[in-house]
Amino acid sequence: MNFVEELRWRGMIHDLMPGTEEQLQKGMTSAYVGIDPTADSLHIGHLVGVMMLKHFQRAGHRPIALIGGATGMIGDPSMKSAERNLLDETTLRHNQESIRKQLARFLDFDSDAPNAAKLVNNYDWMKNYSFLNFIRDVGKHITVNYMMAKDSVKKRLSADSSVGMSFTEFSYQLLQGYDFLYLYEHEGCKLQMGGSDQWGNITTGTELIRRTLGPEAEAFALVCPLITKADGGKFGKTESGNVWLDRRYTSPYKFYQFWLNVSDEDAGKYIRIFTALSQDEIESIEKEQAEAPHLRPLQKRLAREVTVMVHSEEDYNAAVEASGILFGNATSETLKNIDEDTLLSVFEGVPHYEVSIDQLSLGIKAVDLCTSGAPVFTSKGEMRKMVQNGGVSFNKEKITDAETIVNTDALLNGKYLLVQRGKKNYHLFIAK
Repeated sequence: MNFVEELRWRGMIHDLMPGTEEQLQKGMTSAYVGIDPTADSLHIGHLVGVMMLKHFQRAGHRPIALIGGATGMIGDPSMKSAERNLLDETTLRHNQESIRKQLARFLDFDSDAPNAAKLVNNYDWMKNYSFLNFIRDVGKHITVNYMMAKDSVKKRLSADSSVGMSFTEFSYQLLQGYDFLYLYEHEGCKLQMGGSDQWGNITTGTELIRRTLGPEAEAFALVCPLITKADGGKFGKTESGNVWLDRRYTSPYKFYQFWLNVSDEDAGKYIRIFTALSQDEIESIEKEQAEAPHLRPLQKRLAREVTVMVHSEEDYNAAVEASGILFGNATSETLKNIDEDTLLSVFEGVPHYEVSIDQLSLGIKAVDLCTSGAPVFTSKGEMRKMVQNGGVSFNKEKITDAETIVNTDALLNGKYLLVQRGKKNYHLFIAK
């Protein structure tokens, strides 16, 4: 597999340094992508770089994931408007271990293959490097004029002169450049990859390698486009914030729903970037989409591939079943089988009401619960009429009598009761 060609048809190349493709054709090459460890989970904005490493390993090359422990203590000024919070070492180590577990779903770290992936943390080689030694060994090779010419620096300085840029941030590109030099010397790493906003920092690294080790030291750069949405919105952001890979922050159901709900235009782009499906498979699915766009085969396959890759087949199946509860003809059995987190994710946007657990223990009439207890119906007469017409369900089972007694036996997970009025009108009672 030709790595550059693979990325090219997937729309994952924004720029690459001359000679990069030739270097990769010579034989197995090591390349790295830097990952910011400011949280103990990756979000889907990181997935582009992770997929680049995945394709790199599939092509027979050796991927290195660099956790930016040292640089994470400073904060990259690229495309940022303000300095970020600094992290302590305990937090960094925790975040590193969490991120490694997530990366292991994409990369082979543990086999004895010559191109097994490696995880490194730049804090390990920076923590004992004195400031005096750093500016003597590294700083002398890169001029201030060279650093000032970088877009990330120019944009930051011109954006708001009152905020400015600290020396700490200004030094970031030197630190990232030194990472490349260190990995070049200790891991034989000749290529750095990243997003197009990293081009300046990456080329500082290739320049530092050349100036430190001589013109015969060849190092290369390859960057992918920044991912955008067709409507101009920011990719990976929802009303509740980032879409995370960790289920503690984004449930598998919500994760699945994010991919399922992308536009047709975005689905065609994302299925190339975020899956390992072949060009023929993708073009076949696109043909299906063109013939029956209402069935949304692109979105369904995209959501399946990414959810299984990040979570599991079981989580994907559970997410599909949970989707059926809200949008399809799911049974009461399906509802009883889903876990509490998924249940709350599915019904996050519906009205929630509290009901006394003591009151339910004694039993309460359905008609009282849905009128006096909560405004599901405006009157008892309205509810009785809808019950007679078969339009009211408790936990996906139609009730035939508004006077039915509801007690704690009806609760899902010992805590919840789902009332459905008509086809799409849901109300969730929470027993406390």
